[in-house]
Formats: sequence, structure tokens, C-alpha cells
Amino acid sequence: MATANLSACNPKSVPDASEMKFGIVVSDWNLDITMALLDGAVKTLKKHGTAEGNIVVKHVPGSFELTLGAQFLAEYDDLDGVICLGCVIQGETPHFTYICQSVTQGITQLNLEYNIPFIFGVLTTENHQQAIDRAGGKHGNKGDEAAVTVIKMAALQREMEK
Repeated sequence: MATANLSACNPKSVPDASEMKFGIVVSDWNLDITMALLDGAVKTLKKHGTAEGNIVVKHVPGSFELTLGAQFLAEYDDLDGVICLGCVIQGETPHFTYICQSVTQGITQLNLEYNIPFIFGVLTTENHQQAIDRAGGKHGNKGDEAAVTVIKMAALQREMEK
């Protein structure tokens, strides 16, 4: 994760999203963090024109389940992109490594298999404070950044299809 606050992007550099529909799959594990990420993503999508009715939010138990939840969204709804939001905090066991690797590989695979962007909005931090700092704290809100990324990638896809 970047250490700068990248959430404050130039609004002119973000394409109009008024004709786009997005899915967001969010983990309920570390709920205080993931709800802040979700709030940032939804506000940013709306800020750039996405209608509230064109934002589909689904919850999954943990970050490991994000990949399948994102696949379900892509298969059962006509979306321009899917944002995957979660938070994995380092613990005393290798569980952190296994979950982070699995989710990263899973989201990468979805990007290669489906014809829409899947955005990695999963915080992988050493402690809870680092997660807070990236979910609306001193490093911005990575949910905002994921929303800007999905808009830009969906716009790129539309441009390429012309």
C-alpha cells in the first residue's frame, strides 16, 4: 500500500460514470475498517456520476470469500466492474500470508477470466492502526481509490471496444 494520501485525485482525471453499473463485494471481517472502505467507495462512485441504483453491494464473511462473492456478482448481474473490499491484519500465525496470497491470486484470476475489471481493495496491514490510517485516516481512504480505479478501468474497456 502507498504511504501517501492518494484519495484526493483530480476529479477531471476521472471519467464520467453516469452510464456505468458497479458491484462491490465487502468482507464483514474487521467490520469497522471495511465499512469505512465501503462508505468511501460508494461516495466516490456517486461523486463521479454513478446512480445509487447502479451500485450493487454484497457482503461476504471474510476476505477469503471476496473472490467467490465477486464471481457471483459478475455472473448474476450486468456490471462494468467489481470492487473487492477487505482488511487482513497480520497476526501471530501464517494465516495472514495464506489469506492475502489466495485473495490476490483469486482477484487476479477473475480479471483474466471475465471481461470486466475486478479491483483489489483489500488492506493488508501489520496492525489495526495502519488499517484505520488507510480507511479514512491520514493515508486517505483506499475505498475511494478502488472506486476511481474501477471507473478508469471500465472507461478504458469501453474506449477499447469502440
